[in-house]
Order: sequence, then structure tokens, then C-alpha cells
Amino acid sequence: MTSPKHVARPPVHMIDTQADALSDLALRTEDRNPEVSALLLEEITRAKIHVVEKIPGDVVTMHARVEFVDESRGMPHIVELVWPGEADFAAGRLSVLTPTGAGLIGLREGGSILWPDREGRERRLTIVKVTQPDPMLGRPGR
Repeated sequence: MTSPKHVARPPVHMIDTQADALSDLALRTEDRNPEVSALLLEEITRAKIHVVEKIPGDVVTMHARVEFVDESRGMPHIVELVWPGEADFAAGRLSVLTPTGAGLIGLREGGSILWPDREGRERRLTIVKVTQPDPMLGRPGR
């Protein structure tokens, strides 16, 4: 699984504390998951970093609910982007350490990215809607 070098990627935005935690996570897991770890580190490196109070509300952050379309399949999905220990595919909680999760982090509503799947095939992921977590609960608001 390699990232497409010939296609310009859209801007990425991250919360400073989340970018630090994601970097640590990617480095800790690069032996077990080298492809996704490398992709995640690339995204963190090129991200515009914000303090939590200044992150635009339409950016995919940890625990945000994300409605996106996988253009290769034409299928809409709604997931909550979570840390690996919180992942539960059946409950709609997608780990940031999956290829799709690593591709979604930091994108904005209306943005899309050409991104490799588990088999290394590139597909376009397009963000339709982002709902930020309820600050009191750390979960997406309704």
C-alpha cells in the first residue's frame, strides 16, 4: 500500500494534542501496521495544526461522526472515527489505524482524497458531513 505521489492531496487540519497522540500511536504500531502507520504519519506531517478552540467545525477529528462516500463503490457510510481500542465496526466506530480511518482524519466537509484501501487499490473518499463530538461527553453531538 503506497500513497499516490502524482495526485495532489487536499489540505488537512488537526488538533495539536490529537496530532501528537496520533504520531505516538503511528510510531508505536509501525512494526505491526507499517503501511497505515506511514500513511498516517504523512498526513500528520502535512497537516495544519490548530489548538482545539480554533479547529474548523467541519474538520474530521477524533470522535467526530463522519458521513462520507467511497466513490469506487458509490456507497455512503456514517462512522465515528475512534482510537483503536474503541473500534467496533458493527457499532459504526472506525479505528484511525485502518486505511480508511487514516484517510479521513483531518479532511473537511466537501473534501475528497484519493486513498489506498487494504489491498492497495486507490479509491476516492469524499466527506459529506462532519458532526463534532459533544465536548461534555467526547462523542458526536446529535
